[in-house]
Amino acid sequence: MHDLVARLRGLPPSLGPVRLVGVDGHAGSGKSTFAARLAAALGGAPVLHLDDISGHEQLFSWTGRLLAEVIGPLGRGETARYAPYDWTARAFGPPRPLPPAPVVVIEGVGAGRRALRPHLARLLWMELPREESWARGRSRDGAEQSAFWAEWVRAECAHFAADPSRPRADLLVRQTPEGYEVLPGPAASPFPSLFLTHRDGSSAVW
Repeated sequence: MHDLVARLRGLPPSLGPVRLVGVDGHAGSGKSTFAARLAAALGGAPVLHLDDISGHEQLFSWTGRLLAEVIGPLGRGETARYAPYDWTARAFGPPRPLPPAPVVVIEGVGAGRRALRPHLARLLWMELPREESWARGRSRDGAEQSAFWAEWVRAECAHFAADPSRPRADLLVRQTPEGYEVLPGPAASPFPSLFLTHRDGSSAVW
């Protein structure tokens, strides 16, 4: 995590003054937990959860709202304000600020979608098979959410079929018993000058 944090901080801004880092993956793959740990390691970087932007009627049709309420203001160096969705009340709550910090983490299914990729400094993909991810998500949410999960799986499959994120990921993140392993992603540049070689001979994508 220390190495990843150093590399992210060293990147040029991708959205106004912000280095926007996307954390994508299947539902239940551990995006929120990893994003929270990454943000803490970054010294308290703001985190935008796409669950706050989407909703029951907008599982994946939230791009316009995100661009208008978050991407636009951050690109101008302004504090963004968005109304987080309450999944229990099925309504949007009062506006919440999102400051233009040096690094801002955006996590959720679709964080690497086509409309957002031009604004990302790096795209990370949680490397866990979809069936295993969904099983974890179902176990977490309980039987009362089974109907929602059936709808979600169909929507997620349709989304990634039309706009896949993993092939565009710069880095793959695998959870291990010791923590996390960060590996080069499918979109990592093949040029040697973009790799860091440590004294022990190991390499990491820059």
